[in-house]
Amino acid sequence: MAVIAKKGFDVEKLRSDFPLLQTMMNGKPIAFLDSAASSQKPTRVIEAMDTYYREKHANVHRGVYQLSQEATTAYENARELARAFINAPSAHEVIFVRGCTEGINLVAATFGRRFLDAGSEVLISAMEHHSNIVPWQMACEDKGAKLKVIPVNEKGELVMEEFERLLSDKVKIVAITHVSNTLGTINPIEEIVEKAHDRGIPVLVDGAQAIPHMQVDVQALGADFYAFSGHKMFGPTGIGVLYGKEEWLNALPPYQGGGEMIETVTFEKTTYNELPHKFEAGTPDIAGAIGLGAAIEYIQSIGYDAIHAHEAELLDYATQGLQQVEGIRFIGTAREKASVVSFLADGIHPYDLGTILDKLGIAVRTGHHCTQPLMDQFCIPGTVRASLAFYNNKNDIDRLVDGVKRAVAMLR
Repeated sequence: MAVIAKKGFDVEKLRSDFPLLQTMMNGKPIAFLDSAASSQKPTRVIEAMDTYYREKHANVHRGVYQLSQEATTAYENARELARAFINAPSAHEVIFVRGCTEGINLVAATFGRRFLDAGSEVLISAMEHHSNIVPWQMACEDKGAKLKVIPVNEKGELVMEEFERLLSDKVKIVAITHVSNTLGTINPIEEIVEKAHDRGIPVLVDGAQAIPHMQVDVQALGADFYAFSGHKMFGPTGIGVLYGKEEWLNALPPYQGGGEMIETVTFEKTTYNELPHKFEAGTPDIAGAIGLGAAIEYIQSIGYDAIHAHEAELLDYATQGLQQVEGIRFIGTAREKASVVSFLADGIHPYDLGTILDKLGIAVRTGHHCTQPLMDQFCIPGTVRASLAFYNNKNDIDRLVDGVKRAVAMLR
């Protein structure tokens, strides 16, 4: 709590910045506990996008007139905000994409075309989101490569001894999540990158679940690629960032063809634009980028130290509260966790529990959370997942615990 007090953290004041948190669900004030799926948006982000559309809209990079120049400046300012936010060395290493999923697909498709062949391997983990499984399956199938999987133990932690064993000369890339969306596990990315780099293997990190909760420094991590989504970090949907080291981005072929990503076009030959435009074909999500920039500034105005301290306190409070419910089983008990609580109640299907919580105005996620192979490992159909953000308070947790108790009493 010392960090929170020092930063002047006022959760009730912050909650007032989020219009949706002031609304009702099923006739009750909403307790929104599904931020891992998509976080709520502060007024600052909504207004930044609205102002762009009302007062500044024009296409970027192409017009000599003032309005286009102003739109271009706002768009590229958002790129610079994103660069500084993750401490990327250069803004041209920051590629705007539709989200973390497209960022991973971009790398999988282009890396696969250029560097995979029959007999080569791609290494992922058992806790990956489908967005970091399926693109690599597609790339491997196309080239006759093999997908290898780092196992996860009963606590939801990577088995690092197996990771090291799997790091053979056949592995062309490691693709790993920073934070598990289902388990909350925080993976040791610096160690993973170091061990992979010792063998000359590049690493892609899925940062979608890390970026809302912790400071990310891509230079300190050493990752060759780092992808994240705007909508997980209080920004708009349809925008995200792929960071890539310049040498790797230059080595990859273009992902899509069209306007902006070209330098010259004839019917016989096309030459491609420089970074980052090489990977940004067509008119971009200008308003989304501006909204992402506003979200970055909002997070920075709070500070990750305060965010982490508040969320850690809530995670402990939620875990202790749910432990008091008879028959609760937690899925994901790693020593290093972000603010995700995934659980089951004995004899009750997650969907049934989630449906009752919905009627009580409590929004949680139920199901496999786009991690079906992980659910298969634990031999379960899915979980109830409560995922927390800095705008949650202890009242949200109390309502969750009381709601689970009521649901258990009704369904057993």
